[in-house]
Amino acid sequence: MKTDIVIVGAGPAGIFTAIELIRKGSKKKITVVEKGVAVEKRRCPKQKTKKCVNCKPNCHITTGFSGAGAFSDGKLSLSYEVGGDLPQLIGEDFAQEMIRYADSIYLEFGADSHIEGIDSSEEVKEIRKRAIQAGLKLVDCPIRHLGTEKAQQLYYDIERYLADNGVEMLFSCECETLLMDNENGRCLGIVARQGDETFEIMAEETIIATGRRGADWLEKLCAQYDIAHQPGTVDIGVRVEVRNEVMEKVNKALYESKLIGYPKPFKNKVRTFCQNPGGFVSQENYDNELAVVNGHSYKELKSDNTNLAILCSHNFSTPFNQPIEYAQKVGELTNMLANGHILVQRFGDILDGKRTWPKELSQSNLRPTLPDAVAGDITAAMPYRAMTNIINFIQAMDHVVPGFASYETLLYSPELKFYSNRIKMDDRLNTNVAGLHCLGDSSGWTRGLMMASVMGVIMGRILAEKE
Repeated sequence: MKTDIVIVGAGPAGIFTAIELIRKGSKKKITVVEKGVAVEKRRCPKQKTKKCVNCKPNCHITTGFSGAGAFSDGKLSLSYEVGGDLPQLIGEDFAQEMIRYADSIYLEFGADSHIEGIDSSEEVKEIRKRAIQAGLKLVDCPIRHLGTEKAQQLYYDIERYLADNGVEMLFSCECETLLMDNENGRCLGIVARQGDETFEIMAEETIIATGRRGADWLEKLCAQYDIAHQPGTVDIGVRVEVRNEVMEKVNKALYESKLIGYPKPFKNKVRTFCQNPGGFVSQENYDNELAVVNGHSYKELKSDNTNLAILCSHNFSTPFNQPIEYAQKVGELTNMLANGHILVQRFGDILDGKRTWPKELSQSNLRPTLPDAVAGDITAAMPYRAMTNIINFIQAMDHVVPGFASYETLLYSPELKFYSNRIKMDDRLNTNVAGLHCLGDSSGWTRGLMMASVMGVIMGRILAEKE
């Protein structure tokens, strides 16, 4: 089949490329290829079964229209300082301008007009003072919270908008590889598979926007077709859960506290990420049956706990060039200890050098919101460097948030963020292969919903200008 523009992946980057093309009056035929299903068909059985059933062929939490964003808590970071390194490519002022524009589109489709983290100046000053005393940096970032259930409705409305404007969407359709004119160094489209049928989609422009889930696949494409790239970063960490009472002041003043530190002795970058007041710890499954932990929060349904990620960034140098595989091995070891599930351990037990037992969890003030997490010992699988960084960062956090490093604070593992090897592109998002563009988290340039959406907007404008 033939199309003008083929977009692989219906996450925020791909979606906003199509939206902007439509808004710019493009007459190009747009085809979106998505390995998952339409957003209205995405259902996680765990809500009924209370345990992960390893959905096949794809996890409904991470795949389908809107990508992982639909089943996350849907937080839009409204500052260019958060969400990856795209501002280095396009400029900080332009990045902030595009954030405001992308945010206006989210508002049109029903996002909550309320912005978190902009009102309590005196409280924020006190939190910042404590962070400075602890050797941490507090990053100011207003947050627009969609909420897990509200995000699904919003993206459904976007899905209908695209369909009504002639965008062809092929669901349960997987991109297997690229079609290449090797002689001229040009991408001609993709090879796709839908069920038992394999077919070619010829296109003038091919956009890869497969998100973090597609990082490993894109890395292989880079090697196969000599797509210029450089080694990327992987984040290895834990999901921390505490009682809401512990985080009450921070939750009220900031909703999401973004703290960064470089703890001794290794001085790796360690940061908080994806804070969910009254939220729930969740499980995601990747193609190789790797179970990883995440967190989300609803607009209406609330728990007694707050969860957030603490992530340690790893940047590897030559000769090693397999950062994603390295992080996967850490996750596989943890899964092995938990018999395919998520592992949970009390912070005090880590310091005491002992595993956590189920009976001890049942006796704590803090009850896990991930009921099928297995009590055990995450230090048996976590690399020493990452574990030391995490422990020292949690103890620094305790100065900012007293009680954060309490004995019964829960650590879930593995929390892994796979970022593609960063694709080398110019400021018009061209790779070294003509007709091929890589967007969003799969490009290695963005992290999160908003900045991936921004990259899609820019791509849409660039393609529309070519008409």
